This record gives sequence, C-alpha cells and structure tokens, in this order.
Amino acid sequence: MPFSNAKIVSFSGIDGAGKTTQIEALRIYLQELGLSSKLYTFWDDVVVLSRFRERISFSVFKGDRGVGSPDRPIVRRDKNVSSWYVTAFRLFLYMLDACHLCMMVTALGCEADVVIFDRYIYDELANLQLRNQLARFYIRVLLKFTPDPEIAFLLDAEPEAAYVRKPEYPLEFVRDNRENYLRLGRLVGMTVVPALPIEEAKASMLASVSKLVSSSSEQLRAGGNHSGAEGPIKSII
Repeated sequence: MPFSNAKIVSFSGIDGAGKTTQIEALRIYLQELGLSSKLYTFWDDVVVLSRFRERISFSVFKGDRGVGSPDRPIVRRDKNVSSWYVTAFRLFLYMLDACHLCMMVTALGCEADVVIFDRYIYDELANLQLRNQLARFYIRVLLKFTPDPEIAFLLDAEPEAAYVRKPEYPLEFVRDNRENYLRLGRLVGMTVVPALPIEEAKASMLASVSKLVSSSSEQLRAGGNHSGAEGPIKSII
C-alpha cells in the first residue's frame, strides 16, 4: 500500500560499508537527470528521543563518543550490547521509531522526486538476534505497518575492510552484524549490493535506480525540483 507520492530509496549496511559514498553518487546521478532529492538520516530525523537515547547509552554502557576513523579508532558500546533487558527496551523503542517513520513517510507528499534515507528501520532490526524465532516474528509484525521503500539497498562489505574504514566496534561484532544484515535482507527482500570496489558497487546501485526512474519518470518530474540537506551518520541503539 503506498504511503505517499514520494519515491523512497533507503541505504542500509554495517558501519564502513560505504553508504555515504553511494548516497552522494545517487544524488549526483539524480541531479544530472534533472530530478530533485531529499536526504533524511534515520538517527537525526526519524528516531524517537534520539538525544536522550544517546545520553543513556554513554552513561550506562561507558563507550567512547564520536565517529571512529583509521587514525582515531574508538570503542563504542551501544548496539553491540545484547543483554535481555537492553533487548526488551530496544523492542519498545523500535516500535516507537516505526510509528514515527510511518507518520513521517505518510506526510512526505511530493517534496522531492526521490526521498533518500541514510539508514532505515532495517538498521535497527539488524541489531536483534535474527537466529531467534521470536525476533523474526517481531520483525514481521513490525514491518506489517512500516512503509516499504521502492528500493531498500543493503550495501554488503567485507567486515575486515569495513573495520579498517570505521574502527568503532570489535571485529567479531562487525562479522556477526554483517551476517545479521544478510539474514534480514533475505527476510524482507532487500536489494543487496555485493561487496565490490566502489565504482562497481556504484554501477550496480545506479542500475537498480535507473529502472525505478525510467519506469515512472513522468510522475517523478511532475513533482518539481526540491532540495535537502545531509547529516552525519550515528549508531542506532
């Protein structure tokens, strides 16, 4: 069921998978076609009580702040904490986030030809233990009323390479997190961009988008030109 007139494209994947690079490539591609885009970042624009959740994460779990880089690695403790009471709290928060996302997408209208989400509800669900049957049931129920993007990209990446680009979580967690993403991708039918060199991944991503644009170009262009601002990526508890 359509929730708005906007064409929605989302990007998900482990930290360091190259989402920012591919989103930038997509926005340039759309601009060259004469189409406008609006970018939302899930943590800043969708997540409920994001600042409160961030403060709680740092005060309770005692992880490092900021974004890791090759010359400044950090040790985060938030989504890699999986005790039962944290998981229970997450299930409640993710339900709130899904409700807010639903209201937000419903209100989008035609503010841009293509609306891009840097991370989506899928990036929260990938923090759950997808081997668990109850977790998979929760995901199916939650997604019943959550708007589906026209294309939900899952950018795959080799954990070792992603860890080098963004050293924030233990490598073992990055490996497990990647497996969770791949399981989730199969469960919800995401479009997986394989772990390829940047230009090859870009070509694969744009090939999928070109089909979306060409199949409804007249409808997209009727929305007029709009613009949006980008924001930083943050970890989702």
